[in-house]
Amino acid sequence: MAIELRPLEQFTIERIIPIHIGGLDLSYTNAALMMTIAVVFATALMVLATRRAALVPGRWQSLAEMLYDFVADMVDSNIGQAGRQFFPFVFTLFTFILFANLLGMIPYSYTTTSQIIVTFALAAVVFILVTAVGIIRHGFHFLSLFVPHGVPKVLLLLLVPIELLSYFIRPFTLSIRLFANMLAGHTMLAIFGGFAASIGLFAFFPTAINVLLVGLEFLVAVLQAYVFAILTCLYLGEAVNLH
Repeated sequence: MAIELRPLEQFTIERIIPIHIGGLDLSYTNAALMMTIAVVFATALMVLATRRAALVPGRWQSLAEMLYDFVADMVDSNIGQAGRQFFPFVFTLFTFILFANLLGMIPYSYTTTSQIIVTFALAAVVFILVTAVGIIRHGFHFLSLFVPHGVPKVLLLLLVPIELLSYFIRPFTLSIRLFANMLAGHTMLAIFGGFAASIGLFAFFPTAINVLLVGLEFLVAVLQAYVFAILTCLYLGEAVNLH
């Protein structure tokens, strides 16, 4: 009996609690549920780690301290000491994306970062914050970010529009990078898993490949949270230090 593969079915948004106000659909969906769980898990980790903080850390405290030091080093390296005020934002962003990605690896769960509207919303918040920080700190001098140093004035007519374009497409590239990696990875896992199930007793080799792909996808889940966070730090570093 042939098994019909539907690798994109896992990304279907389903209403859990229908909510309609006027012409707006504000229903609580499976995507919203997984985002809620990601926030609850990240918060629970911090609460467990700090509730009984000790000089010799336990497992939860060690994990939380590792995440804290990792993000703090990222902020210091890419923004500098002036960037410490943005640490809570970067840490929250990193942990939310990390937990959302990892929760999506649980069978029959939902990967919220595979939805472009979710990743674009995160990227838009980063873009607005970076722009606001640059303008508040430097005023109109922030526009010098789009004028490369040491370039002949004639070339500025070409380079300034390119710099402006590259700046304003940041929310799109930032969001598409995360969305595309999670979507492609989970689609590939579904295809290989369905193929292994369809050939029955001869599924050893494709199953072995699928196990390796699961491990790779876990790595991608962590890596994509890191990439999103470090790009946020780089953008904030430009706004703060005006390179």
